[in-house]
Amino acid sequence: MNIVMSVSMVLCAAIGIWGVADPDGMTTAAQALVNYSLTALDWFFLLLCTFFVVFMAVMAFSKYGNIKLGADDDEPEFTTGSWVAMLFAAGMGSGLLFWGVAEPVYHFTGPPGMEGGTPEAARQAFVITNIHWGLHAWSIYGCCALVIAYFTFRLGLPSMISTPILVGFKNVFNKPALRTLGSTADILAVIAVIFGLAGSLAMGTLMVRSGMSSVFGTDNTSNTISFAILGVMTVAFLLSASTGVEKGIKILSNINMVIAIVILLVVLFGGPTAYLLQVFIYSIGDYLFQFIPMSFKTYSYQPPASWNWFHGWTLTYLIWWLAWGPFVGIFIARISRGRTIREFVIFVVGVPTIVSMLWFAAFGGSAIHIEMFGAGGLSEQVFADVSAALFAFFEYFPATGVLNFLSVCLIFIFLVTSADSGTFVISMMTSNGNLNPAIKTKLIWGIIMAAITVGTLATGSVSVAKAMAITGAIPFTIIIILQMAGFLRVVREDPIVRKVHTKVRSAPDSQAESTTS
Repeated sequence: MNIVMSVSMVLCAAIGIWGVADPDGMTTAAQALVNYSLTALDWFFLLLCTFFVVFMAVMAFSKYGNIKLGADDDEPEFTTGSWVAMLFAAGMGSGLLFWGVAEPVYHFTGPPGMEGGTPEAARQAFVITNIHWGLHAWSIYGCCALVIAYFTFRLGLPSMISTPILVGFKNVFNKPALRTLGSTADILAVIAVIFGLAGSLAMGTLMVRSGMSSVFGTDNTSNTISFAILGVMTVAFLLSASTGVEKGIKILSNINMVIAIVILLVVLFGGPTAYLLQVFIYSIGDYLFQFIPMSFKTYSYQPPASWNWFHGWTLTYLIWWLAWGPFVGIFIARISRGRTIREFVIFVVGVPTIVSMLWFAAFGGSAIHIEMFGAGGLSEQVFADVSAALFAFFEYFPATGVLNFLSVCLIFIFLVTSADSGTFVISMMTSNGNLNPAIKTKLIWGIIMAAITVGTLATGSVSVAKAMAITGAIPFTIIIILQMAGFLRVVREDPIVRKVHTKVRSAPDSQAESTTS
């Protein structure tokens, strides 16, 4: 009997029924858990996520960087372009569209601890946004993915959340305790993925609804339209899931990347190009300069408003990335076979961070330029309906209708790709790590995930969707720590690492022999 499959399915099905029958009750419980955790454990989450950044840097630029995620003669399964496209599609593609305009404008208008609407506020807006979407976020994904990829492809073990724990602590716990711990880890991972995807799919659906309102004139407040969008999306990602990673996800990700690049280029060269490139370069310098202080800033000495801002923004984001960690981690691991750890860190952490910073510089920079030097009025529209911010922004550009249509398509495909990837990963986790889980399993999990999303959508609230997205991460955090500890216990014995140690130890002796002769 598959304990992980049975328990996870019962728990998630129960939550799905709860969400459909009593959406207010489910979301109230989720928000209560999130609010308590943000208040009591803010320091812990900030410290942990900063540690992930340091950990990834050490893994890339130390002796561990030469280790290949696979056999020494393995070659990458996907081209670098398709690999990076799938990283973005699974990791935060729809989020960049949702918040590309809105978040910099939010922080420009009301940054913590300073006056809004000033040039200094504009600079700080990009520092804050890049902290939320940069190295911290991708390092969380990278850590989760690296651990799984090493055990799966280097050691040939099942692609399960529990594998690093079962192997790394086999001499610490007895077999019954270890087996219980492993099953608990897998179950918590499934719940974290389900909640994370449900919240994100709900936000994406609200944005598609706003886009349809801009393009086709439909009702932007109709739950019926929201549920119809979710229904079409569910059918689409279930059809895609039935084709496997090599076809469905890869093809959709490549389409995503092409459309995203087209929209980015239109914004970059259709707006104040020189100004936007200046903003991009300026934001890199500010980000690097403030990276260390911001990575440890808990706003303890600030007024309550700043403290509440820290919980509502920075901490929420960090826990949100933790919620997506098991899903995105396993998916990135699945597509990263044949890469060295150094190459893995550069392309999973470094490249997406730079691209994300360029994206926010283009969209957020254009929006702030409109507020500071142009007609203004965009910030009021952002605060009125954050899910419609992107489409309000496009009204300041030529070919507004084309941009709106392309964005609706892009958001929809991003969401389908994320849901497809998530269904694939959950099916893997509940099939003993099978890299090609049964279609029946993927269909069942897809339907359960859609049911939980219905409960979140019923509220029509972005804040509720965010709370749902991070609820599953809170108990899962301890599992990530155990995974990394198990990984460190095992990777020290890797042949490449032992070879480096041998060379270091033998160097003094060889030098002494040379001197003597």
